[in-house]
Amino acid sequence: MNRLKDKVAIVTGSTSGIGTGIAKLFAAEGAAVVVCGRREAKGQAVVDEIRKNGGEASFHFMDIMQVESIEALIKDTAQTYGKIDILVNNAANVGLKDGRVDELTLDMWDAVFDSDLRGTFYATKCVIPYMQQNQGGSIINIGSMASCGGDLGSTAYACAKAGVNMLTQSTAQQYGKLGIRCNCVRPGLIVTPENEAKVPQALKDIFLNNIMVPRYGCPEDIANMCVYLGSDESTYFTGQIVTVDGGLNSHVSTVGEFKKMASRTW
Repeated sequence: MNRLKDKVAIVTGSTSGIGTGIAKLFAAEGAAVVVCGRREAKGQAVVDEIRKNGGEASFHFMDIMQVESIEALIKDTAQTYGKIDILVNNAANVGLKDGRVDELTLDMWDAVFDSDLRGTFYATKCVIPYMQQNQGGSIINIGSMASCGGDLGSTAYACAKAGVNMLTQSTAQQYGKLGIRCNCVRPGLIVTPENEAKVPQALKDIFLNNIMVPRYGCPEDIANMCVYLGSDESTYFTGQIVTVDGGLNSHVSTVGEFKKMASRTW
């Protein structure tokens, strides 16, 4: 406990799912957490639960698609708490199902990039001056395993998340000497209370057959990694893209099929 004591953390998109898991664990580890998103009632419920458990948290409205909203979030947090130590760029409005190259319109492409890359870039841009004043900080981008390789669909999403990877490394390179670290966490299949009923069983079976652990991921798996990256334990750790996926991307692509055949190889 108290690995984040006296730190101020913003977790974007923390009214549900992975973001909520991160916000709760940050608070349990001693951080003052700004929960933010578009759904005030859900966000306030997260804040209330954190406070009930003895943590410190507040809600701030934020729409990742609106630059004024991002600016207000960063500015108000700094004014309220006096500093910003951690920014978790988790918010993303557009998900996996966007299509193949020939199916995508420019409007669809732009919507995904505005949400999943532009918003992450702008929040990072806005927080850097405050972290410079604080002589350091940790920026944690939530990426996706979709950026690990080509797929049959989700083209814009995968490309946007690949952009998050490079933004992570560029930020780490440009501001590391100022004490500002930047890392990216790429989740695998994370099953949450909100999405469990929506994830097809066939997809769950594919993942379970290909990961190396006997369960799906949960928000706490990502939150645990984020606590490390936000804490002083990781001051020599920056510019890294860490995949938390139960080992999905650490083996050759044929493993899952051979397992079905009860065979090691052909």
